[in-house]
Amino acid sequence: MTGRRRWVPYLGIAVIVAYCLAPFYWMLVSSLRRANDIFDSAPVPTPLSLESYRAVFGSSNGFVRSLGNSFLVAGITTVLVLLIGTLTAYALARLDFRFKNVVLAVIITTSMFPGISLLVPLLQLFSGIGWINTYQAMIVPSMSFALPLAVWNLTAFFKQMPLELEEAAQIDGCTPAQAFRKVILPLAAPGVFTTAIITFIAAWNEFIIALSVVNKQELKTAPVIISQFTGLTQFDSPFGTQMAAGVVVTIPLVVLVLLFQRRIVAGLTAGGVK
Repeated sequence: MTGRRRWVPYLGIAVIVAYCLAPFYWMLVSSLRRANDIFDSAPVPTPLSLESYRAVFGSSNGFVRSLGNSFLVAGITTVLVLLIGTLTAYALARLDFRFKNVVLAVIITTSMFPGISLLVPLLQLFSGIGWINTYQAMIVPSMSFALPLAVWNLTAFFKQMPLELEEAAQIDGCTPAQAFRKVILPLAAPGVFTTAIITFIAAWNEFIIALSVVNKQELKTAPVIISQFTGLTQFDSPFGTQMAAGVVVTIPLVVLVLLFQRRIVAGLTAGGVK
């Protein structure tokens, strides 16, 4: 009986992992089917076909360029969010001023607005200042959605760091800025990495804003290009090419998480124990 109980947690973990990976597995399997077999229910495609991948990379749909656009938009968004969010969170964690909790509440509240509700005002604003069909039209809204969550996460992370660390550094001759850069920031690396990954994934997957503010083919991001795929023939459904493109777009995120999984786990569990 004790042996059976020991295997119960592992069985539960296996079920959760299978449930989470099942959509990605089916996407991978569907991307390896021929166009005529796309609705086949077999768990393994027979025969294996790379025609969907050849269509994704070999046609003139601009998918390769859209990957570069997605990397550019997500990368710049992540860097700016970390730069602004880290400084803002540190100030909120260390400075004492009236209504600080209200400021934090307002910051996190701004992230709760659905993106679609802000679409019309953004279109009017960007049309007025000439930002339609520009990279900044995709970067700035992505920042506005990611920055509140970054500030909230990093503020909680900085609050748990002892103030004595900075005081000791200043006694040794550091200025407040040097104490932050040389002592606090390295210790905050797990939280910063976790925030960076979350921000990059959110910016990488952003769709509705990129679809609305950009109509030039050479500026479109990967999610927008994938939504506009056509089939391999004139009357073909684009399911195969969309699945293949979905696999390609997901791979960078998987690699990113695998490379920094230790820092991500450390950032998510920081503060759990004293």
